[in-house]
Amino acid sequence: MHPKIRPMVASSISHIARTLLLVSVITMIGALAVPPMVAEAAAPCNEPYNPPFNPEDFKDKDGKPYPINNPYFPLKPGTTLNYEKKVDGELERVRFQVTHETKTIRYGGSDVRAVVVRDRVTLDGKLIELTDDWFAQDKHGNVWYLGEASRDFDPPSTKGSWESGKDGAKPGIIMKAQPKVGDTYRQEFYKGEAEDAAKVLSLSKRVKVPYGSFSNVLQTKDFSCIPGVPDQEHKYYAKGVGMVLSVNLESKERLELVSVKTGNDSEDDEDDEDDD
Repeated sequence: MHPKIRPMVASSISHIARTLLLVSVITMIGALAVPPMVAEAAAPCNEPYNPPFNPEDFKDKDGKPYPINNPYFPLKPGTTLNYEKKVDGELERVRFQVTHETKTIRYGGSDVRAVVVRDRVTLDGKLIELTDDWFAQDKHGNVWYLGEASRDFDPPSTKGSWESGKDGAKPGIIMKAQPKVGDTYRQEFYKGEAEDAAKVLSLSKRVKVPYGSFSNVLQTKDFSCIPGVPDQEHKYYAKGVGMVLSVNLESKERLELVSVKTGNDSEDDEDDEDDD
């Protein structure tokens, strides 16, 4: 609906002024018509995605992969981060295990050697998901997500699995070398299957979880570019540790870091106490 303009006022307005007024009104209406959440998500989601990924950036002068030592996302082999949250009164546990294993990813005509992180999710002791994630750090300090092999057990499914360089899948950044407030980026890209993205909200949050209290915490808002996927999360990363907290913005469920272990990463799933 256009606002009414009295004839006397209209006659004194030049054609240029009327045009500018019309443009302003249309712009204002358009801004009001698009919810902030939708406009925010559209920024990375509606743009063509061609990541600045050079396989040669992942090898030092001796041809070896760089260690993943990004302060907000360090992945030292042998380290295990344990998380817990309550889901409808049941206890969900997530074991984030940085293994000594590597996987070679073929992308852009060259090979990149990625660190294998094994995610194990149980609900009241029952194994419901087991995933191998593949990460690599470039020479600038950015940590890239190169894919995952995911298995759900209830019901059985491998949906969501993807690998950079196959079937159109492309790598995304899971943590930037020098994150800044307002940065928005894709974390993964497999059209229609895996299209998570994130926006940096703060670098100075304070967070308290069972594992400890942290300051100067990096906060992101994570969301999906796939239409119809409603879940959004706030994630919190502490320097020298990694993710310490994830909060689902719809359910308000909190996945909290409860312990960190270092040492041997060869423990078998069959021997885990969660299976008792």
